[in-house]
Amino acid sequence: MTIRTDPWPVGTPTWVDLGADDVTAATAFYAALFGWEYSSGGEESGGYLLATLDGAAVAGVGPKQDPGAPTVWTTYMATDDVDASARAVTAAGGQVIAEPFDVMTSGRMAIIADPGGAVLGLWQAGDHIGAGRVNEPGTLVWNELHARDDVAARAFYAAVFGYEYRDVGGEGYVYATFTRAGDRAEVGGILRDAELPAGAPDHWLTWFATGNVDASAVRAEELGGKLRVPVSDTPFGRATVVQGPQGEVFGLIALASS
Repeated sequence: MTIRTDPWPVGTPTWVDLGADDVTAATAFYAALFGWEYSSGGEESGGYLLATLDGAAVAGVGPKQDPGAPTVWTTYMATDDVDASARAVTAAGGQVIAEPFDVMTSGRMAIIADPGGAVLGLWQAGDHIGAGRVNEPGTLVWNELHARDDVAARAFYAAVFGYEYRDVGGEGYVYATFTRAGDRAEVGGILRDAELPAGAPDHWLTWFATGNVDASAVRAEELGGKLRVPVSDTPFGRATVVQGPQGEVFGLIALASS
């Protein structure tokens, strides 16, 4: 379990949020699956809700900004200067989809896409640091990029965030974890995904921790979700990938101690 009250270091996946067609249905699904409760930022927030667990913020749920866009979990990377990070994205060959803007007093953000089309948020903390509780059941535990060209992806993120990489793949798969420059703590991963559908962009996958993957998978299906990947033992823990009722995809993985 990790409790955080200070802004996350630059380059750390700091927050995830879900843009949903039906916010009420989405909040009910995750409340039943993870035990989340919700608080509103008021009318100024545009219907955006903070999901909390034991009083700490763990994720966001709100209406889609573009009704035609798919329902997805978006990963946000911490930065101490979102404007400078957005410029670095462009210089490295990425695209700034939403230019930096202030979110009330919560912080400053931008939405970008890497050269493979994977969409990512940038978050400069104000009153809101991002996740205040991680690495326990019902909270964010890992973020990974699924990329056709993982070599190009590594170069892009190294240029923007200064990442360094460690190859941890095995027979039949290519995988690297990334660390911030000069920091040995692994904060995310990049998978060479040869199974991405033709024409589909690369994407970031959010992983939530659970104490019992098998039970959580059954519960997700009872609530209207589907298993995209069967529950199985992996080199990183027992895991599955779930598609939520509105089409969003996320991973569930057992904590090492469970």
